[in-house]
Amino acid sequence: MSRGALLSCIFAGGAAALALAASAAAQAPVAPPDFSSDQTAWQTPFGTDYIEIPGTPPLVTNDSSHPYISNGVAIRTGQQPTYRIADLTNPNLKPWAKDVMKKDNDEVLKGKIGFTPSSSCKQPGVPAIWLAGGPFYFIQSPNEVLIVEEGDRHARRIRMNGPHTANPKPSWYGESVGHYEDDTLVVDTVGFNTKTFVDNYRTPHSDKLHVVERYRLIQDGKTLEVRFMVEDPETFNQPWMAVRRFNRIKATLGEQICQEGNFTLFDYGIPVAKTPDF
Repeated sequence: MSRGALLSCIFAGGAAALALAASAAAQAPVAPPDFSSDQTAWQTPFGTDYIEIPGTPPLVTNDSSHPYISNGVAIRTGQQPTYRIADLTNPNLKPWAKDVMKKDNDEVLKGKIGFTPSSSCKQPGVPAIWLAGGPFYFIQSPNEVLIVEEGDRHARRIRMNGPHTANPKPSWYGESVGHYEDDTLVVDTVGFNTKTFVDNYRTPHSDKLHVVERYRLIQDGKTLEVRFMVEDPETFNQPWMAVRRFNRIKATLGEQICQEGNFTLFDYGIPVAKTPDF
Protein backbone atom coordinates (compact mmCIF):
# COMPACT_ATOMS: atom_id res chain seq x y z
CA MET A 1 0.00 0.00 0.00
CA SER A 2 1.33 3.43 -0.92
CA ARG A 3 1.98 6.09 1.72
CA GLY A 4 -0.89 8.21 0.34
CA ALA A 5 -3.32 5.31 0.42
CA LEU A 6 -2.28 4.49 3.98
CA LEU A 7 -2.89 8.08 5.13
CA SER A 8 -6.28 8.08 3.43
CA CYS A 9 -7.25 4.93 5.32
CA ILE A 10 -6.09 6.44 8.61
CA PHE A 11 -8.06 9.67 8.04
CA ALA A 12 -11.14 7.72 6.94
CA GLY A 13 -10.95 5.52 10.00
CA GLY A 14 -10.51 8.53 12.30
CA ALA A 15 -13.47 10.29 10.76
CA ALA A 16 -15.62 7.20 11.17
CA ALA A 17 -14.57 6.88 14.82
CA LEU A 18 -15.42 10.52 15.46
CA ALA A 19 -18.81 10.07 13.80
CA LEU A 20 -19.55 7.02 15.93
CA ALA A 21 -18.51 8.88 19.09
CA ALA A 22 -20.71 11.85 18.18
CA SER A 23 -23.62 9.51 17.47
CA ALA A 24 -23.16 7.73 20.79
CA ALA A 25 -22.98 11.05 22.63
CA ALA A 26 -26.15 12.22 20.91
CA GLN A 27 -27.96 9.04 21.94
CA ALA A 28 -26.69 9.02 25.53
CA PRO A 29 -29.61 9.38 27.93
CA VAL A 30 -29.94 12.71 29.73
CA ALA A 31 -30.06 12.41 33.50
CA PRO A 32 -33.50 13.31 34.85
CA PRO A 33 -33.73 16.64 36.65
CA ASP A 34 -33.01 16.57 40.38
CA PHE A 35 -35.57 18.68 42.24
CA SER A 36 -34.92 17.28 45.68
CA SER A 37 -31.36 16.61 46.84
CA ASP A 38 -29.32 18.51 49.43
CA GLN A 39 -32.28 19.79 51.47
CA THR A 40 -33.75 21.63 48.50
CA ALA A 41 -37.09 23.44 48.72
CA TRP A 42 -38.75 25.75 46.24
CA GLN A 43 -40.27 29.12 47.14
CA THR A 44 -41.50 31.91 44.91
CA PRO A 45 -40.85 35.66 45.06
CA PHE A 46 -42.76 36.09 41.79
CA GLY A 47 -46.14 37.27 43.06
CA THR A 48 -49.33 35.32 43.68
CA ASP A 49 -50.79 34.94 40.18
CA TYR A 50 -49.96 32.91 37.11
CA ILE A 51 -47.60 34.34 34.52
CA GLU A 52 -49.32 34.53 31.15
CA ILE A 53 -47.70 32.92 28.11
CA PRO A 54 -47.99 35.11 24.99
CA GLY A 55 -50.05 33.64 22.18
CA THR A 56 -52.37 31.59 24.38
CA PRO A 57 -55.95 32.45 25.47
CA PRO A 58 -56.04 35.19 28.13
CA LEU A 59 -56.02 34.27 31.79
CA VAL A 60 -58.86 35.30 34.06
CA THR A 61 -57.82 38.53 35.76
CA ASN A 62 -59.25 41.05 38.20
CA ASP A 63 -62.15 43.33 37.32
CA SER A 64 -60.56 46.78 37.01
CA SER A 65 -63.64 48.44 38.49
CA HIS A 66 -62.99 46.58 41.75
CA PRO A 67 -59.23 46.83 42.39
CA TYR A 68 -57.64 44.01 44.34
CA ILE A 69 -55.69 45.16 47.41
CA SER A 70 -53.71 42.41 49.09
CA ASN A 71 -52.96 42.34 52.80
CA GLY A 72 -49.34 43.26 52.05
CA VAL A 73 -50.33 46.30 49.98
CA ALA A 74 -52.89 47.30 52.61
CA ILE A 75 -50.24 47.26 55.35
CA ARG A 76 -47.86 49.37 53.27
CA THR A 77 -50.44 51.90 52.06
CA GLY A 78 -53.09 51.99 54.78
CA GLN A 79 -55.82 50.98 52.32
CA GLN A 80 -58.59 48.51 53.09
CA PRO A 81 -57.74 45.04 51.79
CA THR A 82 -60.17 43.53 49.27
CA TYR A 83 -60.85 40.16 47.67
CA ARG A 84 -60.29 39.40 44.01
CA ILE A 85 -63.29 40.03 41.76
CA ALA A 86 -63.07 38.19 38.45
CA ASP A 87 -63.33 40.05 35.16
CA LEU A 88 -66.16 38.20 33.43
CA THR A 89 -65.50 39.74 30.03
CA ASN A 90 -62.87 37.03 29.51
CA PRO A 91 -63.76 35.49 26.12
CA ASN A 92 -62.47 32.03 27.02
CA LEU A 93 -65.11 31.31 29.68
CA LYS A 94 -68.23 29.30 28.88
CA PRO A 95 -71.56 30.95 29.85
CA TRP A 96 -72.26 28.58 32.77
CA ALA A 97 -68.90 29.42 34.34
CA LYS A 98 -69.56 33.15 33.99
CA ASP A 99 -72.95 32.69 35.65
CA VAL A 100 -71.40 30.86 38.62
CA MET A 101 -68.66 33.46 38.94
CA LYS A 102 -71.05 36.41 38.68
CA LYS A 103 -73.10 35.01 41.57
CA ASP A 104 -69.91 34.58 43.57
CA ASN A 105 -68.65 38.07 42.66
CA ASP A 106 -71.94 39.62 43.75
CA GLU A 107 -71.89 37.76 47.07
CA VAL A 108 -68.29 38.76 47.80
CA LEU A 109 -69.06 42.41 47.00
CA LYS A 110 -71.92 42.18 49.50
CA GLY A 111 -69.60 40.90 52.22
CA LYS A 112 -69.02 37.18 51.69
CA ILE A 113 -65.48 35.96 52.24
CA GLY A 114 -63.61 35.28 49.01
CA PHE A 115 -62.35 31.83 49.88
CA THR A 116 -58.92 30.61 48.84
CA PRO A 117 -57.43 27.17 49.48
CA SER A 118 -54.85 28.59 51.87
CA SER A 119 -57.47 30.34 54.00
CA SER A 120 -59.95 27.46 54.11
CA CYS A 121 -57.26 24.77 54.62
CA LYS A 122 -58.63 22.70 51.75
CA GLN A 123 -56.56 21.02 49.08
CA PRO A 124 -56.25 23.50 46.20
CA GLY A 125 -56.20 21.04 43.32
CA VAL A 126 -54.24 21.40 40.10
CA PRO A 127 -53.00 23.77 38.78
CA ALA A 128 -54.02 26.01 41.70
CA ILE A 129 -51.54 24.32 44.02
CA TRP A 130 -48.84 26.36 42.22
CA LEU A 131 -50.44 29.62 43.37
CA ALA A 132 -49.12 28.89 46.85
CA GLY A 133 -45.79 30.50 47.56
CA GLY A 134 -44.26 27.34 48.97
CA PRO A 135 -41.96 26.06 50.13
CA PHE A 136 -42.47 22.92 48.08
CA TYR A 137 -40.45 19.74 48.61
CA PHE A 138 -39.92 16.94 46.08
CA ILE A 139 -39.24 13.29 46.88
CA GLN A 140 -38.19 11.45 43.73
CA SER A 141 -37.96 7.71 43.18
CA PRO A 142 -38.10 5.57 40.03
CA ASN A 143 -41.74 4.71 40.65
CA GLU A 144 -43.15 7.88 42.18
CA VAL A 145 -42.61 11.60 42.60
CA LEU A 146 -44.11 13.09 45.77
CA ILE A 147 -44.62 16.87 46.00
CA VAL A 148 -45.28 18.26 49.47
CA GLU A 149 -46.36 21.83 50.18
CA GLU A 150 -45.35 22.90 53.67
CA GLY A 151 -48.64 24.64 54.45
CA ASP A 152 -50.77 21.88 56.03
CA ARG A 153 -48.53 19.23 54.42
CA HIS A 154 -50.66 18.92 51.29
CA ALA A 155 -49.13 16.28 49.05
CA ARG A 156 -49.42 15.10 45.45
CA ARG A 157 -48.42 11.63 44.30
CA ILE A 158 -47.25 11.26 40.70
CA ARG A 159 -47.01 7.69 39.46
CA MET A 160 -44.12 7.33 37.03
CA ASN A 161 -43.96 5.53 33.69
CA GLY A 162 -47.45 4.07 33.57
CA PRO A 163 -50.79 4.84 31.92
CA HIS A 164 -53.86 6.27 33.60
CA THR A 165 -56.28 3.78 35.09
CA ALA A 166 -59.43 3.14 33.09
CA ASN A 167 -61.79 5.02 35.41
CA PRO A 168 -59.90 7.06 38.03
CA LYS A 169 -61.91 7.90 41.11
CA PRO A 170 -62.46 11.69 41.25
CA SER A 171 -60.21 13.36 43.82
CA TRP A 172 -58.87 16.77 44.86
CA TYR A 173 -55.57 16.35 42.99
CA GLY A 174 -56.76 13.90 40.37
CA GLU A 175 -54.73 10.98 39.08
CA SER A 176 -51.24 12.06 37.98
CA VAL A 177 -48.89 10.00 35.82
CA GLY A 178 -45.46 11.25 34.83
CA HIS A 179 -42.39 10.58 32.77
CA TYR A 180 -39.11 12.31 32.00
CA GLU A 181 -38.38 13.88 28.63
CA ASP A 182 -34.65 14.64 28.81
CA ASP A 183 -34.37 17.47 31.36
CA THR A 184 -38.12 17.85 31.91
CA LEU A 185 -40.62 16.07 34.15
CA VAL A 186 -43.93 15.82 32.29
CA VAL A 187 -47.06 15.14 34.38
CA ASP A 188 -50.50 14.35 32.97
CA THR A 189 -53.44 14.64 35.38
CA VAL A 190 -57.12 13.71 34.99
CA GLY A 191 -59.85 12.45 37.33
CA PHE A 192 -60.58 15.59 39.33
CA ASN A 193 -63.55 16.25 41.56
CA THR A 194 -65.30 19.60 41.07
CA LYS A 195 -64.59 21.02 44.54
CA THR A 196 -61.64 23.18 43.53
CA PHE A 197 -60.97 26.32 41.50
CA VAL A 198 -58.32 26.64 38.81
CA ASP A 199 -57.08 30.09 39.87
CA ASN A 200 -57.27 32.85 42.48
CA TYR A 201 -60.42 34.27 40.88
CA ARG A 202 -62.53 31.30 41.93
CA THR A 203 -62.91 30.04 38.37
CA PRO A 204 -64.72 26.68 38.50
CA HIS A 205 -64.15 23.63 36.34
CA SER A 206 -65.93 20.43 35.36
CA ASP A 207 -64.89 16.82 35.88
CA LYS A 208 -63.45 16.94 32.34
CA LEU A 209 -60.52 19.05 33.56
CA HIS A 210 -57.19 17.85 32.14
CA VAL A 211 -53.84 19.39 33.12
CA VAL A 212 -50.41 18.72 31.64
CA GLU A 213 -47.44 20.14 33.58
CA ARG A 214 -43.81 20.43 32.49
CA TYR A 215 -41.20 20.92 35.24
CA ARG A 216 -37.63 21.93 34.44
CA LEU A 217 -34.69 23.66 36.07
CA ILE A 218 -33.49 26.96 34.61
CA GLN A 219 -30.85 29.54 35.51
CA ASP A 220 -28.21 26.90 36.30
CA GLY A 221 -30.62 24.99 38.51
CA LYS A 222 -31.44 27.95 40.73
CA THR A 223 -35.04 28.24 39.52
CA LEU A 224 -37.83 25.70 39.05
CA GLU A 225 -40.16 26.52 36.17
CA VAL A 226 -43.59 24.89 36.04
CA ARG A 227 -45.41 25.35 32.72
CA PHE A 228 -48.84 23.88 32.36
CA MET A 229 -51.66 23.49 29.89
CA VAL A 230 -55.25 23.45 31.14
CA GLU A 231 -58.11 22.12 29.08
CA ASP A 232 -61.73 21.61 30.03
CA PRO A 233 -64.10 21.70 27.05
CA GLU A 234 -67.08 22.23 29.33
CA THR A 235 -65.62 25.34 30.99
CA PHE A 236 -63.18 26.94 28.53
CA ASN A 237 -63.54 27.63 24.82
CA GLN A 238 -59.86 26.83 24.28
CA PRO A 239 -57.07 25.25 26.33
CA TRP A 240 -54.92 27.85 28.07
CA MET A 241 -51.36 27.89 29.33
CA ALA A 242 -49.47 29.65 32.11
CA VAL A 243 -46.24 29.40 34.08
CA ARG A 244 -44.99 29.75 37.65
CA ARG A 245 -41.38 29.96 38.83
CA PHE A 246 -39.81 29.14 42.18
CA ASN A 247 -36.35 29.86 43.59
CA ARG A 248 -34.21 27.13 45.12
CA ILE A 249 -33.71 27.52 48.85
CA LYS A 250 -32.09 25.26 51.40
CA ALA A 251 -34.59 24.15 54.01
CA THR A 252 -36.12 21.18 55.78
CA LEU A 253 -39.84 20.53 55.99
CA GLY A 254 -41.27 22.61 58.81
CA GLU A 255 -44.47 22.15 60.76
CA GLN A 256 -47.40 24.35 59.77
CA ILE A 257 -50.94 23.45 60.80
CA CYS A 258 -53.36 25.51 58.74
CA GLN A 259 -56.35 24.92 61.02
CA GLU A 260 -54.56 26.36 64.05
CA GLY A 261 -53.96 29.72 62.40
CA ASN A 262 -57.11 30.44 60.45
CA PHE A 263 -59.89 30.35 63.05
CA THR A 264 -58.76 33.69 64.46
CA LEU A 265 -60.86 36.22 62.56
CA PHE A 266 -63.32 34.50 60.23
CA ASP A 267 -65.04 31.19 59.60
CA TYR A 268 -63.48 30.18 56.30
CA GLY A 269 -65.39 26.91 56.14
CA ILE A 270 -62.40 25.00 57.44
CA PRO A 271 -63.02 21.22 57.57
CA VAL A 272 -62.94 19.91 61.11
CA ALA A 273 -62.83 16.27 62.24
CA LYS A 274 -65.66 15.95 64.75
CA THR A 275 -64.73 12.40 65.69
CA PRO A 276 -61.36 10.64 66.01
CA ASP A 277 -60.03 8.71 63.04
CA PHE A 278 -59.17 5.74 65.26
